[in-house]
Amino acid sequence: MNIHEYQAKSLLKKYGVAVQRGRVALTPTEAVDVAKTLAAEVKTTGWVLKAQIHAGGRGKGGGIRVVKSLEAVEAEAKRMIGMTLVTPQTGLRGQKVQKIFVEEVCDIRRELYLGLSIDPAAGCVTIMGSTEGGAEIEEVATRNPEKIIKVSIDPMTGLQPRHARQIAFSLGLKNAQVGKCVSFLQALYAAFIELDCEAVEINPLAVTGADEMIALDCKMSFDDNALFRHADIAAMRDEAEEDPAESIAKKSGLDYIKLDGNIGCIVKGAGLALATMDIIKLYGGEPANFLDVGGGATRERVTAALGIILSNKNVKGVFINIFGGIMRCDIVAEGIVAAAREAKLQVPLVVRLEGANVDLGKKILTASGLPILTGDNLADGAKKIVRAVQSKAA
Repeated sequence: MNIHEYQAKSLLKKYGVAVQRGRVALTPTEAVDVAKTLAAEVKTTGWVLKAQIHAGGRGKGGGIRVVKSLEAVEAEAKRMIGMTLVTPQTGLRGQKVQKIFVEEVCDIRRELYLGLSIDPAAGCVTIMGSTEGGAEIEEVATRNPEKIIKVSIDPMTGLQPRHARQIAFSLGLKNAQVGKCVSFLQALYAAFIELDCEAVEINPLAVTGADEMIALDCKMSFDDNALFRHADIAAMRDEAEEDPAESIAKKSGLDYIKLDGNIGCIVKGAGLALATMDIIKLYGGEPANFLDVGGGATRERVTAALGIILSNKNVKGVFINIFGGIMRCDIVAEGIVAAAREAKLQVPLVVRLEGANVDLGKKILTASGLPILTGDNLADGAKKIVRAVQSKAA
């Protein structure tokens, strides 16, 4: 789960991570009121207005502005709130801005990058640092990979001062800045572990004229499986920032990610789902989604899955690939037939079943009278759906 910048900063502040003072605003009037309050509290001579969406690169699309008058605050707030902000991470569709974050300005002398993420291969948290703060870290990794420092943290010992000092020295920090960086990283690591984060990105990390370390921006994502421990974080979910189909899938207990292709995939098991997407591409097709129905491919789940996939107007065919282990293939087949009838299927459907009662399952599909093709195996099913979609398009 992702959250907004202003929410992330409110969490980090509780752990002692330094952030600029600011408040969120839903209207231009609220933005002016926040600016007035900040001016009274900290005697700031300027403000930073930031569009709040779940995507990076906001500045490139006009989603971040520094202003020096209340009139400018109101004007920029009117421009931002309600706009469709297009960034490299939103795609061409962009994302509608419904709120902005108004902060005090910062005395920036250097911009650095810090990130923490789970490294599944190493089985630990990896800290990344770079002197290229403010830039897209993906671009830095491609263009100048030597400028990204990585330090792996043993989960048994956690972050040690030597790890933090290694990062600080690699970033070219000196004297008092090193100690400030160590304290900053220790607070950031504590928040990462205790809040069950998947990733935290501070970009940029500002070094001020007073040698302070301040998180000018923050992106945080959390392990969905751990949200039961964090009701306060779960309450921060902003469904307006999520794909509607993905939101419906979550409520139905389905793991779904929308892609750009035209062949919808319904698969039981994450590993098999990935293999299914790969083999569709191998035979010249493009998967429209990742969708794992989980351990119980029930009638209700298959119906929900098919409805979600068909809501995508780009889908020109559907491939259902189920290995019946605990769930028998005949029960899965009954669910597929019921779901296809309920959805009034208008696109080619190929089903590959394997496992317990597979022959009975195939008989149910054939006897349904619906235009359902069956695949003898994974490769055969992938070939048939790719051929069917290509023939319909011809």
